[in-house]
Amino acid sequence: MSVTTPQVPPAKAGGTPPGPSRAGRHPGPPPAPDPRRRAARRRRLIAALFLLPALLLLGALVAYPILFSVGRSLFDASGENFVGTDNYAEIFHDPATLKAIRNSAVWVVFAPALLTGLGLILAVLTEKVRWKTAFKLLMFMPMAISFLAAGIIFRLAYEQDPDRGVLNAVAVGIHDSFEEPSAYPTAKARFGDKLLEKRDDGSYRTAHATRLTGPGQTVNLGLVGVPAKELPAEAKPAAKAATTPAAAGELRGTVYLDFTLGGGGKPGRVDPTERGMPKMAVEAVDAQGEVVGKATTGPDGGYRFAGLEPGAYTVQLPAKNFAPPYEGISWLGPALVTPAIIGAYMWIWTGFAMVLIGAGLSAMPRDVLEAARMDGANEWQIFRKITVPLLGPVLGVVFVTMVINVMKVFDLVYIIAPGPVQQDANVLAMQMWLVSFGGGNNQGLGSALGVLLLLLVVPAMALNIRRFRRSQS
Repeated sequence: MSVTTPQVPPAKAGGTPPGPSRAGRHPGPPPAPDPRRRAARRRRLIAALFLLPALLLLGALVAYPILFSVGRSLFDASGENFVGTDNYAEIFHDPATLKAIRNSAVWVVFAPALLTGLGLILAVLTEKVRWKTAFKLLMFMPMAISFLAAGIIFRLAYEQDPDRGVLNAVAVGIHDSFEEPSAYPTAKARFGDKLLEKRDDGSYRTAHATRLTGPGQTVNLGLVGVPAKELPAEAKPAAKAATTPAAAGELRGTVYLDFTLGGGGKPGRVDPTERGMPKMAVEAVDAQGEVVGKATTGPDGGYRFAGLEPGAYTVQLPAKNFAPPYEGISWLGPALVTPAIIGAYMWIWTGFAMVLIGAGLSAMPRDVLEAARMDGANEWQIFRKITVPLLGPVLGVVFVTMVINVMKVFDLVYIIAPGPVQQDANVLAMQMWLVSFGGGNNQGLGSALGVLLLLLVVPAMALNIRRFRRSQS
């Protein structure tokens, strides 16, 4: 009996050799995990753990307030009634807010440009100074002062009173060195005086003309309103000048303080102890109103006009004798308050701009500058055509940073601007605070202003980040 052996088909080329069925195989050990993937996951986990506190803070202090402000801006002052975009429409109808927008535009246009230009000039000049490190430190020191302290300093510096405000003290000193101030700003004619009458321009003139027809005439002019102790030290008794006879064709007299210490004097008469008022301007005016003679009183208050033609004359004390003293510039008035605050801001931030630009200047390749000098370029050409273009990225960063900063300015305006002119110096950040917490109590409108301020700042921030990334690539 023959046994038939089953034929096993030959294996195809490239195929799997015949063997037991798949169901009968035993599973092998699992593949070992890739150590590189495990290390990458571990690094991501560690990075996430380190970033988590910062992300939580950003979410709590930045993201949540932004989202809350956006939502709050859609409700009215009470926060209960939904008003949609009414608060945003109110921004462009409220005169105070429009003024704040205009002032903020002035800040954005002028402050960053001035700071960047001044920082560039100082950085270039500092490179040629021997003690440049000390100079940079001195210029950077205002950054260490809080804006509150800086605002108080400049509020005092801008004081209108020259005895307190240093800027007006300088202005008054310069003015008085060219134009001598009046010594008698408070002087005036006695009430009921029939000899002198005050004119519209502030001068005093004798009410009745004095006729010169041959013999001379004497006209004594008494004034009050000046404390006797405030008369100039050279002032002498006026009795002699008042009683000296006038020569032919001469008009003379004395200007005196019509007040006797201790009483006993008679108004309108020169008493023995009454002193003259020196350095008083006196004018002789003819019948046609023309000034025909000028004189200045001496220590005894005496004045004298000689050689006058026969006719009628009045004696005039010009208004400059009674002009109030020059008190300087109204730095914190409506016209100058914004430029004054911008000046204080520049004092604080100029050092920052100078140091940042100076760092870029230090990194500049010196061989380019030397090559330009060897080619015959002067310093102005080097500065304009080489230094500034090479510093372009740094100047852009400084400018955009200052734009972002000035949009948020608040504390300097709040501290320096006096109450009556605070609205004239108002800016967006301050208006946002005023309508929310400073008496307006409309946090819906304040939130809308905050959102507007954010929308204005975001493009500048995006531009700054883009420039930074471009410089890193």
